[in-house]
Amino acid sequence: MGMRPYLADMAHCHAQESLTIMSISIELERLAELHRSGRLSDDEYMRAKAGVLGGGTGPASVNMGNRLRRSRSDRWFGGVCGGIAQVTGLASWAWRLGFVLLAVCAGTGLLAYLLLWIFVPLND
Repeated sequence: MGMRPYLADMAHCHAQESLTIMSISIELERLAELHRSGRLSDDEYMRAKAGVLGGGTGPASVNMGNRLRRSRSDRWFGGVCGGIAQVTGLASWAWRLGFVLLAVCAGTGLLAYLLLWIFVPLND
């Protein structure tokens, strides 16, 4: 919604160059402008700002490994797709479709799903 285009743009920029003091300043100014214009909620603004100041590769990947949990409510088998959907904001049906397509094409979707089912803990 409001933050997705910004995150995609930021991930692209950070993949091409490392953060410098100047780019951090520019990113913070962009975030503040998006927040002032109402395109970012207070919560989105704080999370994105923490991601920029945290020195990671951008807000999209900040603590993703720590937040990823299998869903107890949005599940068909192990809750993997529901958990990924909660972290990424992409609908769980899209993740399910992606895993099925990968399983049909090369078998990697099934392997990836099983590994995530084993190693990703359940949501509390």
